[in-house]
Amino acid sequence: MKTSNILVLIIVLLYINASTEWPTHTVCKEENLEIYYKSCDPQQDFAFSIDHCSDVTTHTFNVRAAMVLRHSIKELYIKVDLIVNGKTIFTYSETLCELGLSKLIFCGKKKGEHLYYEGPVTLGIKEIPQGDYTISAKLTNEDHVTVACADFTVKNYLDY
Repeated sequence: MKTSNILVLIIVLLYINASTEWPTHTVCKEENLEIYYKSCDPQQDFAFSIDHCSDVTTHTFNVRAAMVLRHSIKELYIKVDLIVNGKTIFTYSETLCELGLSKLIFCGKKKGEHLYYEGPVTLGIKEIPQGDYTISAKLTNEDHVTVACADFTVKNYLDY
């Protein structure tokens, strides 16, 4: 009996090491709107959720996000790409944390600390574009090291 348990454990560990991608997580799925994400950081996945899918179509909605930091955050930069049919059609970048200017509560967190955010997010857009597309988001620190990275797939069939 113990030999079979050890064999199962070895197979599970080999499968985990052989897996090169994180799973695709469902953020929400409703009649006309579906949002999924997958971590594009090969070393770390993270948790992300929203209260209701329909809230995303409003100006501000509540999110929850959590992860354990693999790198400290003295400075934090975000780059977001909107990708349609494999082509980047819009890029947005912003400094979120810098010495003396912190826009987020987790600026200054150290490697190994638990990062958790629960609260409102404002997209700054009036409506989510209709169609199927990808939003690629990457957070990097002052050393240009990836803090978090995700590709969000959006399928919006809402007719505004």
